[in-house]
This record gives sequence, C-alpha cells and structure tokens, in this order.
Amino acid sequence: MGIKTRQLATEQSEENKFNISLLGFKMAVNEGLTVFNLVDGVVDEFHDESGTDEAEGSNDLYCAANDNYINSSVTPGVSSAAISAGFSGTAITEPDTSTTGTNPAFGSGTPAQFTLASPLNLTISAWGSGGSGGYNTPTPGGGGGFVTGTYEFTGPDVLYIVAGEGGGAYDGTPTNLQDINAFGGDHPQDSGETAGNRGGGGKGTHAGGGGLAFVGTNVVDQGNGPDIIMIAGAGGGGGQGPSPGGTGGAGGGTAGQAGTGAANGGGGQASSGGAAGANNGNAGGFLYGGTSGPSSGGGGGAGYYGGGGSGSQGAHGTGGGGSSYFGHPQVTSGSTEGGSGTAGGGTAIPTYVPGTNEGGVVPMTGNATHGEDGYVLLTASAVCASTTSTVITSEAFAASSPVTTGRIVVFEENLDTPTLNTDIIASVSRDAGVTFTAATLADSGYVTGSSGQRILTGQADISGQPSGQSMRWKLALANNTVKIHGVSLQWS
Repeated sequence: MGIKTRQLATEQSEENKFNISLLGFKMAVNEGLTVFNLVDGVVDEFHDESGTDEAEGSNDLYCAANDNYINSSVTPGVSSAAISAGFSGTAITEPDTSTTGTNPAFGSGTPAQFTLASPLNLTISAWGSGGSGGYNTPTPGGGGGFVTGTYEFTGPDVLYIVAGEGGGAYDGTPTNLQDINAFGGDHPQDSGETAGNRGGGGKGTHAGGGGLAFVGTNVVDQGNGPDIIMIAGAGGGGGQGPSPGGTGGAGGGTAGQAGTGAANGGGGQASSGGAAGANNGNAGGFLYGGTSGPSSGGGGGAGYYGGGGSGSQGAHGTGGGGSSYFGHPQVTSGSTEGGSGTAGGGTAIPTYVPGTNEGGVVPMTGNATHGEDGYVLLTASAVCASTTSTVITSEAFAASSPVTTGRIVVFEENLDTPTLNTDIIASVSRDAGVTFTAATLADSGYVTGSSGQRILTGQADISGQPSGQSMRWKLALANNTVKIHGVSLQWS
C-alpha cells in the first residue's frame, strides 16, 4: 500500500470514528437517554447532571429547563435559564420545575406546584375559567378574565397553581352535590345553598360559575392576602329564561361584569363581592362566587372577590363575574383584561392556549356546555448576568483495553462569539482525570440546518499520559457565553 493510500485510509478511519460518536449522540437523543455507552466510547446528551462530576467542575451551571450547561453567573432578579411552565387543571408542560395538580371531579382537586431554587424575574400570565351555559334557552356563561405581571421570585420557594375549572352545566338530571371547593362551581339543583369554599365558582340551579385561576405561596382555600400573588377572575353562569335571555357576567379586570337579564348577580369588585341577584340569590365574597337562589339560574364566577349568584324574578338570572388581582408587593408591571360576554380576556396574547377561558353556550338542541377551564403560564427569559470561567468535567468511564487516542464531539450553541481552542477548550484523560491533554477543536457545522447548535470535533494523542483505562473529558469555557448541549467521547 502506498503512502498516499495509507493516508487516505487513515483519514477515512478517523472520519468513521467521529461518525460513530455522532451516531451515538443521535441514538441517545432519540431514545431519551442521559448517558449512552458505546463500544469504546460514551455519549452524554444532557437531560440531567448524572454524567458530570460536580466536585471536579467549577461554576458549571446546569439549566434544567433547557438541558444544557452555561458559563454564566446568577444574581437576584435575573434568570439563568429560559422557563416556560404551563398549567392546566391536570397537566403541566415543564416537569423539571413543576408537579401536576389533580381535578378528579367537579369541585374537587389539588393544586399544582412550581419549585425553583434560583432567583429570577418570573412573568405570570393567568386566564380565568368560563361560566357554564344556562339551561334550555340561549343564556351562555361569561368568559374568564386575564391577568399578567412580573413577580420577583427570590427563591428557593414553592408556588401553588390552580388553573381554574370551568363552571358545570345542568344536564337535566337533578343532583344534590356537596358545596363547591377551590376548583369550580356546579349546579346543585337543591335549595338552601350558601357560599362555597374559597376558590370556587358559585353553584347555580342551571349553570355553575367558573373557578378562579390562582398563583400564590399557599394553597388557595387556605390563602389570605399576603399569600396571593395573582388571580384571574372567572365568568358567571348562565340562567334559564325566556328568549333571548341573558349572559353570565365575564371575569373582570379589577372588577367583574354583572350578569345580564333579570335577577342577575353583580360583578365582583376590588374589595367586595358582587351583589346577590333579586329574590334569594347569594352575594359573592373573598375568593368565591355566590350561589344562585332555589329554582333559579347561574352561580357567580370566583375571583379575588367573586360575582354574585342570580335570583329568581320570573326569568331565571345569570351570575356575575369575579374580579382579578395583581397587588402583591413583589409584582411589577401588572395589568388585567376583562372578558366580554362569552369571550375571555387575553385571547390575543401570543401565549394564549385555544380552548381555555371562554363561557359555555347553549346549543339549539341539547344541553348546555361547561365553561372552559382556565390556564396559567410562568415564563422567564434566558438572560445571563455575567460570563464566568467554567470547567465541566465528566465522570470516569472504563475503557475495555489500553487507550492511546481520544476523539471528542461537543454539541455547542453560541450566545456570544467564542474563539475555539481559546474560549472553548476540550481535553481528554485516560488516568481518571489526573492528566488531561487538549484536543484541537474544529467547527463541523450545524446539527441541523441553521439551528444554532454546532458540532465541534477534536482529537487528542494521549499516549504520553500515565497508563490507564479510566476515561474522562473536560471542557474549559471562558470570556464568551455559550451553551453546551452534550458531549460524545470515543477512544482507541
């Protein structure tokens, strides 16, 4: 074999070995694995910190929200990682920071939780739930309100989240349910109901008011003023009356709307519940909607102060909407948008989730529909306080035979403009990290298209290191901020 042929064969062999590392990384990603062992190699696609040695690293800040390491410091009020944690009544979008609430039946459930150790400025957006549509006539429920603002999360702490359950609709079957609790109103079809537990919409004979959307440092049905961070008021329930009937009051800005039609309940205010509808309706109060009178219409929507329940005056009235709140001392840039009729507030916000916070309707035939549930979204931008010198070191991985060459693939994303082999230095060890040899990194292009995530490849001759088969990789980052999404090390 000639010299040129041997050189081409060697280059092809090295390329194949890098391709093995790349393939291993793709397999790890597709299988959802954290650390993926190859023959003569290992891939760490960061889902957690299990593949790195925290004792050996320094300033190696792991961002659980985005599964990467970043070389930046954290100061109060500044987020080190982008966060987007969404909450419905029974689901979450961010399992790294959140736990799911429950909602097993109307008027029952447990709140979700959000936990984060690092201080940051957290943007809270909450959409209150809608009230139920009324019975047998075109009397739809009111839409929920919307509230947003920036909360200075000083951490570590736990926030309690209730998305708010839409009001329950009358289905033609008489029931005798327990009083409402924190998560939504239903129709009791009985008499003598009084105000329910805090957080829930008022029961209505023909339509329940919606439950409030709540973010606080205590659970909603035990909350008081200092515990409450934000509340989005819910819509009131529709009634039963002659055509064209009325509409439940929409959840408010700082004040909820009154229901429309005869004997309607009033909207919740900034410091008082909505007035009771004439003839046996019940007023709303702090964190709950008022119930309707016997043989009447819609319950009030819950809120900081809930809407009033309807009374009976020939036509069965509709419930009022609850008020919203953002008056916590750690909240800045707070604002609200009330609903209008069956439409909820905040539906033009880009992060609005379709199918939430609108009032239930009454179809031409059949029974009314429940009000739509609310939704809560917590977000924080990825903002670095300052770039720091960072060292990320892997755990030790055992080689099956003596090693002379290490090949490293780094999956990196620029936030600034780093210089390879100066701001990003990759090294390989075969003696458990006592001795490291730097690999010369080269930019091999983007992972896919122009994703921003680059493939950096390098090779190190480690034959001069003390003998050993305990492999480690190390990254030293400085001067310019980058994100490291994963590392693949292959040896021979």
